[in-house]
Amino acid sequence: MVAEDSGRDRTLHQRILGDIESRIVSGAWPPGHRLPFEVDLATQYGCSRMTVNKVMTQLAKSGLIERRRKSGSFVTQPQAQSAVLEINDIEAEVRSLNLAYGFRLTERVLRKAGEEDLRLIDVPPGAPLLVLSCVHMGGPRPFCREERLISLATVPEADRADFSATPPGQWLIGQVPWSAAEHRIRAVNASADMAATLAIAKGTACLVVERRTWSGQGAVTHVCLTYPGDSHTLMARFTPASQ
Repeated sequence: MVAEDSGRDRTLHQRILGDIESRIVSGAWPPGHRLPFEVDLATQYGCSRMTVNKVMTQLAKSGLIERRRKSGSFVTQPQAQSAVLEINDIEAEVRSLNLAYGFRLTERVLRKAGEEDLRLIDVPPGAPLLVLSCVHMGGPRPFCREERLISLATVPEADRADFSATPPGQWLIGQVPWSAAEHRIRAVNASADMAATLAIAKGTACLVVERRTWSGQGAVTHVCLTYPGDSHTLMARFTPASQ
């Protein structure tokens, strides 16, 4: 009988865990949502409170919920971690959080490089540029806004690419080998336009990652990625220099 009870507890544990995870990942329980109390879940599933407590502990360790003493358990805001010195695929970042990924292209313009562009991308005045803007989604929320310049002198095939179907960064990673990259990281307060795009309040702290890449033929792209500050962190790993 003990073995049967243990097996039943394991089955219930997986069922409760799966039910709660699916509600969080689907957005049915959004960040900040308070989960039912353990005693109520135990009654709902017809199991011991200890079984529910183990589920909550596992959810907290995985970062899906936050347990607050005397207040209950709450859904956390997912946080993506990007390596500072790596060029990551945004879709992969989103899916690593167990969130559905989507994106929409909001601007596509061909123009000649002007004075402002020359400060961003290493091209001569008047060089042909493809200007792209898009919004990447993580589940029901905007994940980041992308503003990108592509040098058509270096990547002429970009003019024919369908960036409404394939995200620009993903396309470039697959099509254009890069030989050098430069990152610039800063914090900004969201303007009214950025706040509307990211569905956050005006003035909210945002993390901005700017990147320039080059290939053997010249400058490839400049991209500015803006993330809501509470949903993204940057990570770097270092090793000591050899003596």
